[in-house]
Amino acid sequence: MDSTAVSLEMKWLLGGAILVYLAAIYGMSIWIRGRIHTAEDYVVAGRRLPFSLAWATLLATWFGAGTMLAAADEVAKQGMHRAALDPLGAGVCLILAGLFFARPLWKMKLLTLSDFFRRRFGKTPEFISACVMVPSYFGWVAAQFVGLAGMLHLYFGIPMGWGIVLTAIVGTGYTLLGGMWADTLTDAVQMSLVMVGLVFLAVQALWQLGQGDCWAGWHQVFDQLPPEARLPIDISSLQGFYVWLTAFLIGALGNIPGQDLMQRIFSSKSERVAQSACVFAGVLYLILGMLPILLGLVAKITFPEDFRRSVLPALAHLFLHPVVAVIFLLALLSAVLSTIDSAILSPATVLAQNIVLRLAPRLPGLFVNEVAVVVVAAASLGVAFAGETMYNLLEDAYELTLVGLFVPLGLGLWSRRGGPMAATAAMLVGSAFWTLHYAMDWEIFLQPLAETYLPDWLQWPSTIPVTLAGLAAYCLTSRWESPPRAPA
Repeated sequence: MDSTAVSLEMKWLLGGAILVYLAAIYGMSIWIRGRIHTAEDYVVAGRRLPFSLAWATLLATWFGAGTMLAAADEVAKQGMHRAALDPLGAGVCLILAGLFFARPLWKMKLLTLSDFFRRRFGKTPEFISACVMVPSYFGWVAAQFVGLAGMLHLYFGIPMGWGIVLTAIVGTGYTLLGGMWADTLTDAVQMSLVMVGLVFLAVQALWQLGQGDCWAGWHQVFDQLPPEARLPIDISSLQGFYVWLTAFLIGALGNIPGQDLMQRIFSSKSERVAQSACVFAGVLYLILGMLPILLGLVAKITFPEDFRRSVLPALAHLFLHPVVAVIFLLALLSAVLSTIDSAILSPATVLAQNIVLRLAPRLPGLFVNEVAVVVVAAASLGVAFAGETMYNLLEDAYELTLVGLFVPLGLGLWSRRGGPMAATAAMLVGSAFWTLHYAMDWEIFLQPLAETYLPDWLQWPSTIPVTLAGLAAYCLTSRWESPPRAPA
């Protein structure tokens, strides 16, 4: 499907709906702007989010181009096992964060996750963690830019480059206006559209495939799929399983040391709300995330093998009445925008609070946070033009926080072992190994040596061994350190 297949009527309907929707979102952001007076209002919504808004913004933050576009497209091409990173890993991540991290971190009254590293380990780990965390978001933000630009190209024929720039301007604009409050309130609206749209498209697709019987449509999808495409886990080979497991662990653990998740935990009005919102959002994410996966499988049997982009918009065009398709596409657009604002605001907060304001504490905090939003958006725009696929951009973003920050966060929170040297060692070793493998394009840990000296069953994808190298560095270095003082 290309832009020429879209009727003029459909273009006008969709274009008008998008303009009305954006006017409403910007109007809400401008209204919120008058209620923001401090950096705390801008960064963590004054720590006043109730359960209803906390879980909605958590769910909306995750439910963007990764699930709605990238994961559906990957499943359409290769089968169910491509859902390992998102939604399976990402959904489990939210549940784990709620069970083990939300309560103790909320009690510390932090603005950023790097604030935790400062209190627990000192200023050097704080600075290093910020330097790891900020660029880790560029790929995630870029993935949203690319995903939404693909929709604009599909329906309006806008060149991808211009679509990426337009998406960046729109997403950055209302994030800049309203900060965390705008992010949260628009997320609640956007998530409602997404849930209704996804359910409706899935039912319609199965109804039409089954000629008026959804259960028959379900059977038709799975009967026509090749056996390997039905498996949720890749067991085609030992290496295939290792790759699947690595992708799942990247999704499940990689975003726990992420500012976007922690910012919503810190914004909740109580530790109980923070915990329950994470768990509820994680369970709901796993349930709703199965709908794009199902639709990816529908696309696999519906479209020819050379279909390459934008599964969900194409299915909406095929199965839905034009007016209903417009509503669904608006929901899809809102899902991506809800992730864009969160993904920009989170690293911008870390850049402002833990780098710029540490170096120049007399600068006005609110102004610095706003400038940081623009800087992060511009850097992400550069990554979007680098040419990586959405799935690879998402994977790279999750990997960097996993290898560099997960070990000192987990051990620093739940153990008194280790101090500044241990945290620094873990961050530097994990990040350095990851950078080496990324620069050399090694898929396997220490690939030249592994392929020469190790049997196949010991040749693991690099991410998990690199994280374990950071763990080893933390444990070894902590043996030479005195027990640190309790965090403030």
